[in-house]
Amino acid sequence: MIVWINGAFGAGKSTTARELIELIPNSTLFDPDVIGGELAQLLPAKQLAEVTDIQDLRIWRRLVVDTAAALLAEAGGVLVVPATLLRQEYRDEIFGGLAARRIPVRHVLLAPAETILRERMARREIPPETPDGEIRVRQWSYDHIEAYRTALAAWLTADAHPVDTSALSVYEAAVRIAEAVRTGAVEPCDIVQTPEPTGETVAAGVLLFDEDDRVLLVDPTYKAGWEFPGGVVEPGEAPARAGVREVAEETGIQLPELPGLLVVDWEAPAAPAYGGLRLLFDGGRLDGVEARRMILPGPELRGWRFVTEQEAAGLLPPVRYERLRWALRARERGAALYLEAGVPVG
Repeated sequence: MIVWINGAFGAGKSTTARELIELIPNSTLFDPDVIGGELAQLLPAKQLAEVTDIQDLRIWRRLVVDTAAALLAEAGGVLVVPATLLRQEYRDEIFGGLAARRIPVRHVLLAPAETILRERMARREIPPETPDGEIRVRQWSYDHIEAYRTALAAWLTADAHPVDTSALSVYEAAVRIAEAVRTGAVEPCDIVQTPEPTGETVAAGVLLFDEDDRVLLVDPTYKAGWEFPGGVVEPGEAPARAGVREVAEETGIQLPELPGLLVVDWEAPAAPAYGGLRLLFDGGRLDGVEARRMILPGPELRGWRFVTEQEAAGLLPPVRYERLRWALRARERGAALYLEAGVPVG
């Protein structure tokens, strides 16, 4: 398993993690800062200049997942990961990627009072070899206090097991965490476990509409970006029935009949994704009562909304939006379409 130690920059995550691996048998320390340092050497300067935070690079998030999984496969036991995660979509992507590898994550939050946090930032030791170290690192910590406050108010406290370290030494905080992990007070994060594909897949999505003909989009916890209700078709499963099953699992809505096909879209492989067939079905219109009965959000979904076609353009990735756009045209015309990468063929 992984024990992920979260908290504001300067909260003492790394020092606490070093104490923690002495208290948890067969544990290993993995600091994702190592990934950031390597990417700073490997990526073109222009690409690095386009982001203000290394976490904004998808390659960083992917390498954190891949490296953590590889370390656990090699060393076994418990991996202790000290890293600040303040954006929920990044937390979802990383923890969802780990869940897909059947790696449970126990999420711990170091949560001292803000006055104490600021004092610790001011006393924080900065490595002498860091360029412009003291000014840059301290300012970075201060600049992210507001983002930390926002995360606390929005999702972080509910998601993680908080440990108030205001009156604790680093060692005492580590003891508190080790005991919480040992007793099960820190439970594994409730996030869907969707295995990563090892080859081309068939996925079935279902379009559901409200009384104003707006389409339902959902925000999965296990990957970035908005989607349609649906998922990967399991071996031996009919695609339309897979769509019905996924709608029931994700929203609690039981479709009374199999939905009609709107589009078949071929998604070409593009590393690291494998591509495959993407089908969209027409699940019909929900009345107000049905819409209010939806059980969202849950372990699989962070949120949902009904949107117009124009609003969907700002939420969906380009190819997925094109798939939706042509599915809506097919619905209007009453005839299914064949697409390749979101473009009609034939």
